[in-house]
Amino acid sequence: MATIQWFPGHMAKAIRQLEENLHVVDIVFELVDARIPQASRNPEIERLIKDKPHLMIMTKNDLADDQQTTSWIKAFKAQGLPAIAVDSKANITTKAITKITQSILADKLSAELQKGLKERPVRAITVGIPNVGKSTLLNRLVNKRAAQVGDRPGVTKGQQWLRSSSKLQLLDTPGILWPKFDDEETGQALALTGAIKDQRFASDDVALYALKFFRQYYPTALTQRYKLQESDFDLSDVDLLLKLTKLFGMKDDYERASDRLILDIRKGKLGRYTLNRTTGDQDD
Repeated sequence: MATIQWFPGHMAKAIRQLEENLHVVDIVFELVDARIPQASRNPEIERLIKDKPHLMIMTKNDLADDQQTTSWIKAFKAQGLPAIAVDSKANITTKAITKITQSILADKLSAELQKGLKERPVRAITVGIPNVGKSTLLNRLVNKRAAQVGDRPGVTKGQQWLRSSSKLQLLDTPGILWPKFDDEETGQALALTGAIKDQRFASDDVALYALKFFRQYYPTALTQRYKLQESDFDLSDVDLLLKLTKLFGMKDDYERASDRLILDIRKGKLGRYTLNRTTGDQDD
């Protein structure tokens, strides 16, 4: 199975932009995909932000396993990281994020008022990997009006502040991947959920990873979607992929069948799922 790696030059530029702008923001919004809360965390971002106030925003919550999302929020909080799960298209998202942000920064904002400083919006920078749902969330937060609210010192030319509300201003950054994944499974999970361009990986490798995972954690989803028999689960992952190829009417074109399986999973046709598991999992 080939190792997946991808680090275009523009992502190095995005890292520099993050470094340049950290000192002008109050808080970092780190977006992670709720289906892959660990795999979608960029260690470069973690290294750069250090002790900066930090909110984990788990996007695409409507696609993830509810029970796992709840467990991940608890796991992040145990690490000292406040976390919130959102469906970026939901109307409640803006109020929920604004509320938790003000709670995280309550001491700082209160101290400013006591010094006689004027009440001001919180300044946040949004960071995350490609395809984590950043644009969708930003459009929701600014109500699809990407209004520029003025340049500030330290902001890279070409970037802009977006006004979410009277209490929140946002600075966007491009999606950032990192030069080398720690393990093969991280690359496979990123590929399966669409964080890496399809041309950068072998679809059959990712399809086999997906089959192995769904057989272990969501076998009923496979059975119901593809009308599989109990005996089909005695097959190896490779043989099961070949069987699906025939069920799809694709003869021996397992690469095309792999693309079909990946697309079905991405579109939610196998239901909600979370690839990165917390402890104490049970098969369905």
